[in-house]
Amino acid sequence: MLICATFFQYFVSTLLNTLKMFRRKTFTAEPDLIKACIRGERKAQKQLYETYSARFLAICFRYVKERDLAEDVMIEGFMKIFEKLPQYEAKGSFEGWMKRVMVTQSLLALRNNKYLSMEINLEPEVENSQIQIETDHLETSDLMDLIKHLPVGYRTVFNLYAIEGYSHQEIAKLLGITESTSKSQLSRARQILKQKIADQQIKERRING
Repeated sequence: MLICATFFQYFVSTLLNTLKMFRRKTFTAEPDLIKACIRGERKAQKQLYETYSARFLAICFRYVKERDLAEDVMIEGFMKIFEKLPQYEAKGSFEGWMKRVMVTQSLLALRNNKYLSMEINLEPEVENSQIQIETDHLETSDLMDLIKHLPVGYRTVFNLYAIEGYSHQEIAKLLGITESTSKSQLSRARQILKQKIADQQIKERRING
């Protein structure tokens, strides 16, 4: 009976340990999640992916208009994030660091697919401070849709500058262009957006009487 009792205790103990191994582990602290991802723990990598995949897909989709390609870019971006994680120095926002990886991956996709080209602006450049885009009565989704339909060069620079917060110097380095070209692309993008918004507001006034 003693042997049976001992065996039963061992069996229960082994079963509990096995269940603990298969129990879903959630990392609540960001540093712990990062360390686990660096160690190659699949559950940690899956948690990181599930936490950020939706918002990172939206970033990729801002640059790459085809959804299937944007999804591929996002997955490649996560692979690059896991690869570069040991280089992350915990300076600044971790999410911000990952966003930059995603943006870079999106730009690489544009270059590799030969989608990225800078439109030649033959019109006099307008200083950015003189261009005010009225968005008070415009839904965010409507504005993003207008941005999505800009020519690829204008759209790329506008996203990098106005949404991601890159400087013209950084944009020039990322895209292999001059700072003046970056400024010109941004100026023209804002002009087009301003005109599109004005046209949309006129159309709405006519509909509403």
